Amino acid sequence: MLPIAFHPIYKHPLPEGHKFPMLKYELLPQQLLLEGIAEEEDFFEPEIADLTSIYAVHEKKYVDDLLNLTLDPKAVRKIGFPLSAELIEREMRIAQGTIIGCEKALQNGVAFNIAGGTHHAFTDRGEGFCMLNDQAIGANYLLENKLASKILIIDLDVHQGNGTAEIFQNNPRVFTFSVHGKTNYPFKKETSDLDIPLLTGTGDQEYLRIISEIVPKLINREKPDFIFYLSGVDILETDKLGNLNVSLEGCKTRDEIVFSNCKKFEIPVQCSMGGGYSPEIKTIINAHTNTYRVAADLYS
Repeated sequence: MLPIAFHPIYKHPLPEGHKFPMLKYELLPQQLLLEGIAEEEDFFEPEIADLTSIYAVHEKKYVDDLLNLTLDPKAVRKIGFPLSAELIEREMRIAQGTIIGCEKALQNGVAFNIAGGTHHAFTDRGEGFCMLNDQAIGANYLLENKLASKILIIDLDVHQGNGTAEIFQNNPRVFTFSVHGKTNYPFKKETSDLDIPLLTGTGDQEYLRIISEIVPKLINREKPDFIFYLSGVDILETDKLGNLNVSLEGCKTRDEIVFSNCKKFEIPVQCSMGGGYSPEIKTIINAHTNTYRVAADLYS
């Protein structure tokens, strides 16, 4: 079975516009159990991340301002959520879920965080509903504890992983790779080690050609001993916030390409789910569940 983190549900009241995307974190575990992809014992509920791991990636003043709820109002607006102690705790549990997922991936080949993919969090600020960068914190944890020496981050969310790119811009031990919509948020892009901005309307054929060509080449060239995969399903043609035109089946094939290469090269992979904003919740759940279905077929 697959080691899967529970999503720490954020129970503090949210503005109406934010409630619908959060629903997937409650429904996805239920779907995984219903289909027998996971059993109760496959889930783990993360504690709050140690501040040492967070300070190692994010500036202390920024983290302390989050914890003390003293962040500048303009900075809060860029994040997009009203700050609360519950929200910050949730973010810290997400980060710890990815850290534990790293350890479980080293043991089992693959592990998932039902939440995570908070790739718009920078060293000193948050934006785009991201405050602490879970995969950056996980990558740094692996490097600092000598559990990995070279890391590849494969970010296939429709939005560029701008925070991740900034955090690791001067770190040769982490290679950041982002395939995203050229005209999608963030409108000011950072520079990843490899960025592939896609034109509006890019569909299955071109999208999958790029992924299938580049992923094995990068693995061969960079020789990572650990991979992070951000598997956002906001690349779907139905997504309200994305401008790509990938089908549900194409999104699943993308996951197959990534996981099959991780398996082929025997590289452990930690997967965080990222975005998904299609109008119907069943589309979002099906797309995210496909990611688990693919991994279950390959790793079980």
